[in-house]
Amino acid sequence: MGPAEGLAIFGVGVAAGAVNAVVGSGSLITFPTLLAFGFPPVVANVSNNVGLVSGNISGAVGYRRELSGQRGRLIRLGVISAVGSLAGAAALLALPSSSFQLIVPALILIACVLVLIQPWLSGRVGARRKRRAEQDGGDPTARERIGPVLSAGVFGSAAYGGYFGAAQGVLVIGLLGTFLDETMQRVNGAKNVLVAVVNGTAAVVYIIFAHVAWLVVLLIAVGSTLGGLLGARFGRKLPPQALRIFVVLIGVISAVKLIFF
Repeated sequence: MGPAEGLAIFGVGVAAGAVNAVVGSGSLITFPTLLAFGFPPVVANVSNNVGLVSGNISGAVGYRRELSGQRGRLIRLGVISAVGSLAGAAALLALPSSSFQLIVPALILIACVLVLIQPWLSGRVGARRKRRAEQDGGDPTARERIGPVLSAGVFGSAAYGGYFGAAQGVLVIGLLGTFLDETMQRVNGAKNVLVAVVNGTAAVVYIIFAHVAWLVVLLIAVGSTLGGLLGARFGRKLPPQALRIFVVLIGVISAVKLIFF
């Protein structure tokens, strides 16, 4: 890997960290870049995951004000997320690499759809939250209800994240926004914490049992940490539709590359 490739990987790491803090689909930028530079798909996925952990953490730190009062909830959901992530990471390591190359294009395209429908999903979440607030009559305990459906959804999204993870954040936003009576900014802050738990748990498994390209990890880690802080600070000012279109285009290109090349 030459200096130009290294600079490019660092740059997409910054972009992915910012996108993860705001939308939650940064892997649709970094993963295709690693594929384009000739890294095998599983190595690219593993190295990308490990490298993005620090960016996930910096994004969560950037939203620390929105995390106030959510500690108990996040501990419970964090445990569920860690277990789900272990299941997904184990599946990645247990299945042959040929299975990954077959499955991931479908997951990428699903992730692209999720990114595109996020505005509609947010609208549905807002309407549901308003109706629930009216039904609860302002009951302050309503925010802390974590039922079996939400728990199962968080586990499933964490398993997906442990296996591949692109647009995992969009799934988590939809789940938390639907089942918890919180503002979207507080939901986004919680999402950043849970995604950091998922990626961090999977990263430990990958470091122990998988082949990791450490120079790639370093470049993405430094870039995504910077990007996560920038995204948390300035992300609300970015045109969200333009950001979604950019992420989706890259995702579609990467899916096509995996299918046909």
